[in-house]
Amino acid sequence: MKLDRRVLLRGAVAGGGLAALQGLMPAWAQTGSPGLRADLPTLTGANIDLTIGQTPFTVNGRTGTATTINGVLPAPVLRLREGQTVRLAVTNQLDEDTSIHWHGILLPFQMDGVPGISFPGIRPRETFVYEFPVRQSGTFWYHSHSGLQEALGHYGPIVIDPAGVDPVAYDREHVLVLSDWSFMHPHEILDKLKKSPGYFNRQRTTLAGLLDGSDRMSLEERRMWGQMRMDPRDILDVNGSTYTYLINGHGPQENWTGLFRPGERVRLRIINASAMSIFNIRIPGLPMTVVQADGENVRPVETDEFQISVAETYDVIVRPTEDRAYTIVSEAIDRSGLGRATLAPRLGMTAEVPPLREVPNLTMKDMGMGDMGGMAGMDHGAMGAQPGAAMAGMEHGATTGASGGAMAGMSHSAMGPQSAGAMPGMDHGSMAGMNMRDPENAPPDMAVGVGVDAIAMAPANRMGERPTGLQNVPHRVLVYTDLVSLEPNKDQRPPSRMMEIHLTGNMERFMWGFDGRKFSELVEPIRFERNERVRVTLVNDTMMAHPIHLHGHFFELVTGGPAGHQPLKHTVNVPPGGKVSFDLTADNPGDWAFHCHMLMHMHAGMFNVVTVRPMAGASS
Repeated sequence: MKLDRRVLLRGAVAGGGLAALQGLMPAWAQTGSPGLRADLPTLTGANIDLTIGQTPFTVNGRTGTATTINGVLPAPVLRLREGQTVRLAVTNQLDEDTSIHWHGILLPFQMDGVPGISFPGIRPRETFVYEFPVRQSGTFWYHSHSGLQEALGHYGPIVIDPAGVDPVAYDREHVLVLSDWSFMHPHEILDKLKKSPGYFNRQRTTLAGLLDGSDRMSLEERRMWGQMRMDPRDILDVNGSTYTYLINGHGPQENWTGLFRPGERVRLRIINASAMSIFNIRIPGLPMTVVQADGENVRPVETDEFQISVAETYDVIVRPTEDRAYTIVSEAIDRSGLGRATLAPRLGMTAEVPPLREVPNLTMKDMGMGDMGGMAGMDHGAMGAQPGAAMAGMEHGATTGASGGAMAGMSHSAMGPQSAGAMPGMDHGSMAGMNMRDPENAPPDMAVGVGVDAIAMAPANRMGERPTGLQNVPHRVLVYTDLVSLEPNKDQRPPSRMMEIHLTGNMERFMWGFDGRKFSELVEPIRFERNERVRVTLVNDTMMAHPIHLHGHFFELVTGGPAGHQPLKHTVNVPPGGKVSFDLTADNPGDWAFHCHMLMHMHAGMFNVVTVRPMAGASS
């Protein structure tokens, strides 16, 4: 069966029967929002046809060309059921190859949709049929894995209903696809970033901001950042200076609206399908109860705001009791713009759209230096034991230009050469122009060359910390350590080995990679034996957040939560200067993509292949 909700709702509105029709619809089909387009069409059943082509797309009164599926942006909702087998015939009407990756879906690797890894891609005017059993339930999405097509609109949501009773009770449901849109072609965006990484940053600190205090930085902090040639507001590579932030394909002025009846439990399935944008999500005046993360059910936890990185999904329950409208806010983490939608009892209602909040500043912790502000009086006698030298990776021995006298009260009796760094109160005269590398203190497997401009000296586990820009907001904020798996995790074996992977880059050259190597350098794949249990630690040596995604698997975040109930995810955001550990059961054989889901970071090299093969002596 195929149900085009767009056509259904259009007919209902034309007949004046929307309210009556909603009483006959399942919860997932009850909606609103005529907007510029009707609400997202939905496709269901065992056989689904999808056509990829180019379509005019209008936002804020301006029209461009989008890469779409079945002519709409976002693509249609695919509504599947756990236990079924689905057959998806994808026809390519573009003049270039394309593909579809089923993000977060557990399937045979030949159906995963990554050209050059799991299949050749779909050539122009050809059709490829994906077919696989549906083994899970939850909120997921699908998108191109070819070139930069994802940034042009090639993405859509997947909702999989459980085979049994859904543990999440709700009366109505809305799918919210968050994304970013620019009329500048993504290849031009990437070209500008390679020539000038700060091209889109219009929020730098200024002399006026220093004088009037609005930059919230001391003169010494400004001096330190300046000497290191780093920008404390370089938070998103591409931002609201070129992006319009969309919710279900609608810009803020177009105001996508979802309906509710006061007192209903409304489930919002929130998907970050953007190319390069991390969002902070809140609904002023309406608490949210998180019930699912990346399609996996979690113990309900109530919050007022959460951060959703690229490619993550969160399901929340809200229960509006008043006959009033509420604004759904998806604010870019650098505060350069926001997406806006509305929950309301009736179409045409609006609520106040809050102004953008102040731009956050990065800190020493974001440089992988730990809490190293205000260092006067601290004993650094043991600093020689620190395992790296983010300092920005000074060349070995560059500490000789530092003025010890400027660090009054500090004991440096045992400081090794790797411990030197740009610290408040230091004489930074020798630091200008440093290339941020310390090859003698790099991990043994890291290639330290032009692709590495920093090695974190003190990377911290930050999963229990409030994320960027939300440290001081006066309400509750979700953190990863709040997530607890609803059901016991299937594999509770301790890991049999450890693996450390460094997320590296050269921000000035817009080069990104794993362990100092980009994918084009013919790096060795990451190898696992089938069914082995491995603890993987991701260390972010850069000052940018990286949402890291592993295809074909879920991994268990090491949060310190209840044993056997630590959260399962397919994508995890690794904050700047931070580290994240997860336990992986490599139970899906084949070759799988492993990459940063910032599209242009992946395109610039932060990509590798995870290969899972039978264990020694196994027959299959």
